[in-house]
Amino acid sequence: MRLVQVFVPNERRAAVEDILDDENIDSISTAEEGTDGGIVFHFPLPPQAVEHVLDRLEEAGIEREEYTVVLNAETVHTPRFSELEAQYIEGTDEDDRIASEEIRTKARNMHPNPVTYYAMTVLSALVATAGLLLNSPAIVVGSMVIAPQVGSALTASVGGVLDDRKMFAEGMRAQVYGLALAIVGAAAFGWLLKSAAFIPTTLDVETVDQISQRISPGFLSFIVGISAGAAGAFGLATALPASLIGVMIAAALIPAAAAVGIGIAWGYPTVAAGAFVLLIMNAAAINLSGFAVLRYLGYRPGRVENGDLGRPSIGAIAAVVLVVSSLGVAGAVTSQQVTFENTVNSEVETILSQPEYRELELVRVDTSITDAGLLTDEQQVTVVIRRPPDRAYDGLAPTIASAVAEHTDQRVVVKITYVEQERYAQS
Repeated sequence: MRLVQVFVPNERRAAVEDILDDENIDSISTAEEGTDGGIVFHFPLPPQAVEHVLDRLEEAGIEREEYTVVLNAETVHTPRFSELEAQYIEGTDEDDRIASEEIRTKARNMHPNPVTYYAMTVLSALVATAGLLLNSPAIVVGSMVIAPQVGSALTASVGGVLDDRKMFAEGMRAQVYGLALAIVGAAAFGWLLKSAAFIPTTLDVETVDQISQRISPGFLSFIVGISAGAAGAFGLATALPASLIGVMIAAALIPAAAAVGIGIAWGYPTVAAGAFVLLIMNAAAINLSGFAVLRYLGYRPGRVENGDLGRPSIGAIAAVVLVVSSLGVAGAVTSQQVTFENTVNSEVETILSQPEYRELELVRVDTSITDAGLLTDEQQVTVVIRRPPDRAYDGLAPTIASAVAEHTDQRVVVKITYVEQERYAQS
């Protein structure tokens, strides 16, 4: 529930009283001493009604910038408040959206001060790096819980949709600096672990499950970014709690940033490049989907102190161009990667369906990012297969490599990991 306080000049008091009575709103008023003839109205509202009522008061000549305060109210008991709840929560005026002023404040409150934001970003990157190297999903999830990226992402989306240039720039700057710092922190931590021999220097990081899942961006990865941004915007713009949304947004960003750092520390350009494409793709998708959802919910620019994006600064234009171009480049790479993955999966399934391989069971297929020969002229494919004990399939890897190379026109290195499995069915 919300408690709204509005300063009203004496000459507009009657008009405001008529509006509040027409909306079935119970209110009290207090005269303000030391003002040039004015009164403060206090009235409770459901969160969904705040924007509508303030709009009606503005039409009556009550400027929001004069004095308007919206507070949280734990409990409300007034004669007609139940009618308001029925009207805006259950009835024809049902709408979960909160007021534009409230969403701006809510987004800013979710974004901590710079010291806390960057410190928590580095800590989450370190935890994610440890989780990836230990191949521990639980530790990776823990890094998402402490990551603060939800505040910066939603600040940029709200600033963009409300044409608050300063807010938009703050959110974009925090995202860029934060993710860059996460990559640097993960790389430094990984180099330290490698140099101190806490992790074997011969470790092939491409074979670690938690890392391999983040170096080959595909369509499903893109859906994660889109869904995270959209869910964050819905949670922020409605009366719903948005705390858990932060985990979803961090899931799309922090592990990928940590994987970039690991690729740099271990000297694996394909790992760093694949994770970086995933990171850029998800970051761009989160921002654009968050903006789109807020526009869909009806938020539009209003009068703000920081100017509007109708006359954007060079920095704001550069940020928009960066997001759109990043999504375009990442989308092109992802499209190429999806095509490559589909071809590899199809060829592997076709080969394993042959009679001589009927005892094999496909677990999964991992592919390195396709970079059109920029980093390497060969692509790695890792196939995990269950097989009966003491059975050898020496010709399988060359067969898969030949089939994939023939249909993709790329040099392919195939690694097969066998998981032995014995089956026994008692009759």
